[in-house]
Amino acid sequence: MPAFCLIYYFISIQYKNWVILSASLLFYGVGAGSAVGLLLVSIWVNQFLAVRIARAPLSRRKALTALGVAINLVGLAYFKYGTFLWKLAGGAITAIGFASLPDASPIPLPIGISFFTFQAISYLVDVHRGEVSPAAGYGEFAVYHSLFPQLVAGPIVRYREIQSEMASRRIDRAMLTEGGYRFCLGLGKKMVIADNLGTVADSIFALPVSELGCGQAWLGILCYSLQIYFDFSGYSDMAIGLGRLLGFHFPENFNQPYRSASITEFWRRWHMTLSRWFRDYVYIPLGGNRRGSLRTFANLWIVFFLCGLWHGAGLTFIVWGLYHGMLLVLERIADTHLRWRPTGVVGMAMSFVLVTIGWVFFRAPTLTVARHYLTAMFFMGPATTEYQPVMSYLTSDTIFYLTVALIFAFGPLERFSRLRFDRPGVMATQLGFSSASLIYSSLMLAANSFNPFIYFRF
Repeated sequence: MPAFCLIYYFISIQYKNWVILSASLLFYGVGAGSAVGLLLVSIWVNQFLAVRIARAPLSRRKALTALGVAINLVGLAYFKYGTFLWKLAGGAITAIGFASLPDASPIPLPIGISFFTFQAISYLVDVHRGEVSPAAGYGEFAVYHSLFPQLVAGPIVRYREIQSEMASRRIDRAMLTEGGYRFCLGLGKKMVIADNLGTVADSIFALPVSELGCGQAWLGILCYSLQIYFDFSGYSDMAIGLGRLLGFHFPENFNQPYRSASITEFWRRWHMTLSRWFRDYVYIPLGGNRRGSLRTFANLWIVFFLCGLWHGAGLTFIVWGLYHGMLLVLERIADTHLRWRPTGVVGMAMSFVLVTIGWVFFRAPTLTVARHYLTAMFFMGPATTEYQPVMSYLTSDTIFYLTVALIFAFGPLERFSRLRFDRPGVMATQLGFSSASLIYSSLMLAANSFNPFIYFRF
């Protein structure tokens, strides 16, 4: 990163995009090896089709767009769901009495394929709709499609959101200050909060069924709920910060989702770029809420089935998605038929508990493990005396990290957004906080083993 910045900041403006492209391909090649070839193919195919979609008459434009979307989805399906679908087919064939299929070798999952596939689809569809013109050339699209800060784990950036900055972008002291601050803040979320709470969650989820009591189960899933939030929002902050350092304004991806008073609000605050993607490219084209209640409910279930499947090729992710779809349907029924909607602190508490229960399916490796964990959470586990007391997990360090996490997850941080960051006192505080986060995170990086971001696996 220092070597990249040294080149990027001192090279002429007309070469900056080429520096970014070279660094992005190098970055991806180091992490993904030969899969960089797949990224290059994706760049060529999508830009080739986008140019022809923009020039084609309406009837042919639809066919070209459908072809482009299909190509992207087929690639994603093969790499992400090929092994899963083969196992399902083998199980079905065996169930009806035929010889079982031979075991297939797992297909390596290219890093970030879920993210750059969705970006490519949004690009083609937006060109088809006339909302954006194609990139000026393959080079410009390649920069957008491989932009290393957000390439492997989001946020999902649409081309129209940074199109004006592709050719010319301003990098001043305010951008550098804000970028450095967001990067350090995100690094601290990951290293200080997420990783330390993740250790507690991992140890509790690893307990045998006979040793998992109600208290341990709730503590474990609480720690995981906070871990996944600070892990992924930390990565998003780092990506947004790096974007600022390069002169780009990436969209926000999280807005304190655990402060939501309803599940509907939660999905407006959690992974916002993914939620908007499904809204604009799946939910609304299906009819949204314009065709009656039953169609609206069906559309919600379809969207969240796909949302669960997008996160992983497994039944646990599908159940997690359908669970959230069910909660949204129930909320709409309560609102339209009972004239009731959750609000205030009570709504916030209810929503957090319901989201936390859903994370059990997200975290558990199988539905059987999820079922055992949920039975323990609700006093339905085996009656044994092998449980370790909850306090054995609540060390002084764990209590400290839990306290910090709860403050940042539930505190009214929107008040700080109204502060003027050009004021000397605010800037000094920002600098001090950034420096402390960077130093402490660096010490933890040196002391601990490698612990990748959770969303790298998706």
